Amino acid sequence: MNAEFFAALDALRDETGIPKQYMLEKIETALVTAFKRDSGNSNVKVHLDEEKKEMKVFQLKEVVETVENPALQIDLEGAQKISRRYEIGSIAEVEFKPKDFGRISAQTAKQVIIQGIREAERGLLIKEYESKKEELISAVVYKIDPPTGNAILDIGKGDAMLVKSEQIPGEEIKEGDRIKVYVIEVKNQTKGPLITLSRKHAGLVKRLFELEVPEISDGTVIINSIAREPGMRTKIAVSSQNPDVDPVGSCIGAKGGRINAVVGELGDEKIDVIKYSDNPAEYIKSALSPAEVIEVTVNEAERSSHVAVDASQLSLAIGKEGQNARLAAKLTGYKIDIKTSQ
Repeated sequence: MNAEFFAALDALRDETGIPKQYMLEKIETALVTAFKRDSGNSNVKVHLDEEKKEMKVFQLKEVVETVENPALQIDLEGAQKISRRYEIGSIAEVEFKPKDFGRISAQTAKQVIIQGIREAERGLLIKEYESKKEELISAVVYKIDPPTGNAILDIGKGDAMLVKSEQIPGEEIKEGDRIKVYVIEVKNQTKGPLITLSRKHAGLVKRLFELEVPEISDGTVIINSIAREPGMRTKIAVSSQNPDVDPVGSCIGAKGGRINAVVGELGDEKIDVIKYSDNPAEYIKSALSPAEVIEVTVNEAERSSHVAVDASQLSLAIGKEGQNARLAAKLTGYKIDIKTSQ
């Protein structure tokens, strides 16, 4: 172990972020195990001296008056030649140089460094992405697996999979595409972190609006609820903490610039931005947009409502295959029964 070895640890630290002290501790432990196995001596201690750029191996021997087992014991006179602090009953550290010192140390250090790099990089990756749980990250599509449709993504410090079931229905993702994904969960597994990504999760829409709408990111405009059928339509209810700020207008932006940016990222998924209200009848009425509602009767105890619309608005209120009414119910938390007015 010489200066070049310690310099290599410095370079490793700078390149991967793995602390040098972490690697030194791992190597010390592994070398002790290696020397015990190769020499048969179980009382061994390895010391790596970073300042002096050297490594020493010590046999640990009990200081006794009369030596009966030289492999495990040393007399007081011999111990005090090493250090005056030793006394009867102490454990003396006696330096020795194993026959295969260089070969054992080189092989062991190499193995430990490789394993240490893997463990530390895995730990750093887990720590980094755990902090991004429920957040948005940018990724590049590295590969598409044809049989499954799963996409392998380059997420910066590693790869992660966007499974077909978490992709937006009807969206065609191609190799080389740069996309945004929502981090649902990060789990630590033996082979590395398992990062669950999604483009179907409603959280993706929320984070996209936070990116595009400064009033949301600074807390002036609040997203109260989101209901989404990925690839088809999303309804998002917003309110304002400032009476002078229009929450719906803030989300749409000048000439629709802000909402169009979100829609573009979602593959032209339709988005209805509505104004949230503490009044359930008003909230439900807005949630059924773009249909015009005549009257809403609410039963708060049963979380249900009856909505009256003109006959010309019935199909619009219900939506294709019931989608508009279904999303409005999910958004408001109320069961919605739509009838034509008499």
